[in-house]
Amino acid sequence: MEGEHEEGKTPAAPQAGVAPAVLPDGDPLIETDDLTWENAVEKSKKPVAVMFYSPTCVFCHQMEPYFRSYAGEYRDSVIFVRLNILTSQWTAERYGVKSTPTFKFFCNGKPVQEMVGAIYPAILKKMIDEVLIHGKECAKNSTLIDYDITGYG
Repeated sequence: MEGEHEEGKTPAAPQAGVAPAVLPDGDPLIETDDLTWENAVEKSKKPVAVMFYSPTCVFCHQMEPYFRSYAGEYRDSVIFVRLNILTSQWTAERYGVKSTPTFKFFCNGKPVQEMVGAIYPAILKKMIDEVLIHGKECAKNSTLIDYDITGYG
């Protein structure tokens, strides 16, 4: 079962700021967190599809096999990333994620499209195709992210 490990073996912790190209088992779906988010998503040269999820979310478990399948299908043109909102609350809050699953698509490090909830897999796939076609134009016309802005004056 996902998330479980053989007794006595501890998974390797990701290095701060470094996202693996693929998970250790060859899976094209990257698991990221607050520390690896910037390199995995915002600095990516390819478009990125992100699934914000919670381990207790029933709809996340329903959508994950499709998301994982698309990660394999589009592995040459799109990076697929998962982020657990319970362990990476800063990133989830920063991007306004209030429920799971939330799918966000990034191009040139900027969010260009979003879908929330258990959606039809065909709609998710169509959105991936549309981001590949139109995402770069949307990203060029969007506002830059200002990392110096905080809520503390």
